[in-house]
Amino acid sequence: MISDIVEQLRSIAIHSLARMYYPEERLFAFRLRRDGQGYVLEGVSRRYTAIALIGLAGEDQHIAEKVLGNHKLQDVCERLLKDIEEMDDLGEVALTTWALRANGHPKASTAIIALRRMEPGQSPYPIVELSWALTALVVSGSDDTDRALASRIADVLIGSFRPESGIFRHWSTGSSMPRLRAHVSCFADFVYPIQALSYYYLGTGDTRAAEVAASCAERMCQLQGPAGQWWWHFDNRTGRVVERYPVYAVHQDAMAPMALFALAKACGQNHSASTERGLGWLVNPPEITGSLVDSARNVIWRKVARREPRRLVRGLQAAASCLHPRIRVPGMDVLFPPVSIDYESRPYEMGWILYAWPVRREV
Repeated sequence: MISDIVEQLRSIAIHSLARMYYPEERLFAFRLRRDGQGYVLEGVSRRYTAIALIGLAGEDQHIAEKVLGNHKLQDVCERLLKDIEEMDDLGEVALTTWALRANGHPKASTAIIALRRMEPGQSPYPIVELSWALTALVVSGSDDTDRALASRIADVLIGSFRPESGIFRHWSTGSSMPRLRAHVSCFADFVYPIQALSYYYLGTGDTRAAEVAASCAERMCQLQGPAGQWWWHFDNRTGRVVERYPVYAVHQDAMAPMALFALAKACGQNHSASTERGLGWLVNPPEITGSLVDSARNVIWRKVARREPRRLVRGLQAAASCLHPRIRVPGMDVLFPPVSIDYESRPYEMGWILYAWPVRREV
């Protein structure tokens, strides 16, 4: 049953966040990676720390204590706030702003000032990062926000949507991209703008946002794979798949659900069947033997990928589809079968699981 799967995902997420937290740094690791018979933590990530805080913001205090030990959520918020002037990409600043507002931090306005300084409504940015910035400004949380900036970002997002394909561009309109990749969008370019524009509609009543979010979600669900896979790369000119793999666990267990839940809250559109199929693939992907949900090790492995030299097929298919929208390089499933498991886990997936599937959500 779906409720059993969700309960297991939440349990693994809480356990994984606890093992991926560095108390001395007050930051989460970049990743947990399998190393022989053991596991190693690698790096730190302020971006992933912010997402973990967003997920934990909706949990009871004892859950945060289980993850953070002697620290409180506000302690980790303070650590991110301390670094706000060093953050040089919009994604980190936007997610930090969202985390501070979600946790009711009294200095959330400092992060909003940093966000405003990056001019997300004027300068070119990836659609994903603009979506995080919009969500950070309109999602419920502290009273500190900037509605005028949110309006400008929403206008940019809506202008970057291609109604003929039902897909957002990867970068905002007017951005310069390599010719071979200009037409390619990824799955995240569905998820985060659907979520952001749904929240924006809830806060403002702007029907343009609701219409674009609903249209994009409809196309996203139409493109879902036969076993519930949320594919990876798409042609934003035509709305067709460019390359299917890798399929990421986080798309299945968190990102797609949280976007579709936000849309359901905003517009009443129900895509629960797509959400359930996505979870079904995670538990029993037909491409491999076994599951990405490793109950014995209490971990969710990152993705199912092709056995290929690094990103070869993605590059070939992007180039082929650039030449003509209908061209694809044949035989890739035979030459480079999608049978490889990426044995690593990242804390942002765990944060999004908690955000997508809070205890109060009915399943």
